[in-house]
Amino acid sequence: MCGIVGAVAHRVVTPVLLEGLRRLEYRGYDSAGIAVLDEAEQIHRVRKKGKIKELEAALETSLVEGKIGIAHTRWATHGAPSERNAHPHICRETIAVVHNGIIENHDELRRKLEFKGYDFQSDTDTETIVHQIHELRAAGLPLLEAVRETCSILRGAYAIGVLSTADPKRLIAARFGSPLVVGLGESENFIASDVFALVGETQRFIFLEDGDIADLTTDTVNVYDHKGELVQRPVHETKLAADAVERGEYRHYMQKEIHEQPVAIEKTLDGRIRAGKLLDGTFGPLAEKAFDHIESVQIVACGTSFHAGLVARYWMEAIAGLPCAVEVASEFRYRKHVVPEGTLFVSISQSGETADTLAALKEAKQLGYAYTMAICNVPESSIVRESESTLLTRAGPEVGVASTKAFTTQLAALLLLVVALGRRNGLLPEQEAKIIKQLESLPAQIRQVLKLEDDIQKWAELFGDKQHALYLGRGVQYPVAMEGALKLKEISYIHAEAYPSGELKHGPLALIDEQMPVIAVAPNNELLEKLKSNLQEVQARGGELYVFADVEAPMENVPGVNLLRVAETDEIVAPIVYTVPLQILAYHVALIKGTDVDQPRNLAKSVTVE
Repeated sequence: MCGIVGAVAHRVVTPVLLEGLRRLEYRGYDSAGIAVLDEAEQIHRVRKKGKIKELEAALETSLVEGKIGIAHTRWATHGAPSERNAHPHICRETIAVVHNGIIENHDELRRKLEFKGYDFQSDTDTETIVHQIHELRAAGLPLLEAVRETCSILRGAYAIGVLSTADPKRLIAARFGSPLVVGLGESENFIASDVFALVGETQRFIFLEDGDIADLTTDTVNVYDHKGELVQRPVHETKLAADAVERGEYRHYMQKEIHEQPVAIEKTLDGRIRAGKLLDGTFGPLAEKAFDHIESVQIVACGTSFHAGLVARYWMEAIAGLPCAVEVASEFRYRKHVVPEGTLFVSISQSGETADTLAALKEAKQLGYAYTMAICNVPESSIVRESESTLLTRAGPEVGVASTKAFTTQLAALLLLVVALGRRNGLLPEQEAKIIKQLESLPAQIRQVLKLEDDIQKWAELFGDKQHALYLGRGVQYPVAMEGALKLKEISYIHAEAYPSGELKHGPLALIDEQMPVIAVAPNNELLEKLKSNLQEVQARGGELYVFADVEAPMENVPGVNLLRVAETDEIVAPIVYTVPLQILAYHVALIKGTDVDQPRNLAKSVTVE
């Protein structure tokens, strides 16, 4: 959600800010803006509703040049998408602010500031920040102290960037509950929501912690903690290449990321398995020691990562023999808990910045869970830093809002965790070797599935006039059906629901007619015959079936049943393999519908606010 970029340099920073915003487009936004302090110490601001290209067009006719500036892409929370609600917000032509997050006490602050004569020009919670800083500056506080005092007043989550005409060579940044990084350059420094925005400018970053305030000039970066004490935060050097978030030959990022899955899974497994065995120390020495005492597992996640957790529950109980609970993070954090002794708390997140998952993790640490572990794709993220141990998925940057390679690599990583815990609970070496062999075969199996893209595209053409769809799966394939339905609805805007196929008679059959396509996943397992009976119920009521079936499954193409044979696979890893054709189907349906595949309406890649 929302993107921040800021720079203080000896050169004109407008191109840097714009390029940073372009690299943050994947986060989702509805408006964009930029504010720059010129040589005459005046703030110039341009804001536009819509895409960054609208902002760029406006800048061609406006002289917005200076050596210090801030920029922002907004995902609307308080106030509708509009130019007046776009960031940056300015107070009395002297202070400009950009902000990610939600200020929960903004109504109270707004009333107080209006009483003191401040005129609000927007409906946003952010505008209270800039006016509050101005009030404290007017009372005599230096800019840094005014920002610190303002932060102490705010309730909620924030990452902010501030510039002022009174301090024309200084950029102030602060964070609490919303990610913000400092990029270190040569005689220039930067701030951004994440490293993606700045990889073309620097490879060296400081990750601000909750309560930190950073004071940036061209030559210095001073970081102060929540107590106001000067602290030294470690400098991290990212390995992310400047071209790592380019589309290359692909039409969309989502298509590129679907096709990257074989290599992404290879990277997830690299250095972690060998000779039919999970390597000791894969999870680190502290985790390995903690695993000896684990008696149950609690998984918390959101969206696609939640579906990965649901698949892992089947594995955890069937393979490792451990009780496993899975919960949506936004629900977990707002109810009372009974924590079983010896419970491992696992948080799953692509970005590592998902607000609800991060908050649930912090609560878990207070509740007394035996150990905390993160399955994550971003090594420098907040969830990684808050967890006692982490297994990185190594999927590489995922730009498309609809998660693809993050999901399959999360599943591969979770299966490694299942093996590690299963070892301590009766998993035999030959059983482990069988699972490892299946994991090693995954990239080849997915490459076979990718060859079905042309056939799946022909199916997608039949969805052009559909408004609803039903997804079915049994057992461990039910969460896969849930993930398939999510993909279709979020990028094609077709209403899609997933059900365990055994639940058809308990309500969903009422929806079946010739206008309701039914998509099913049918691996050749012990539940196949039951699934076939469920599908016959759909067929008997005039429903059109689209079935992804195992190459050995005894099923046929008949009127009302469209059948595609998926690559031969093994039962344990089948959920990972069967996910891929559902992604491809959703992608091509979205193309036919003409939607914005990589940036679907109303959605953001990284949900950093509640």
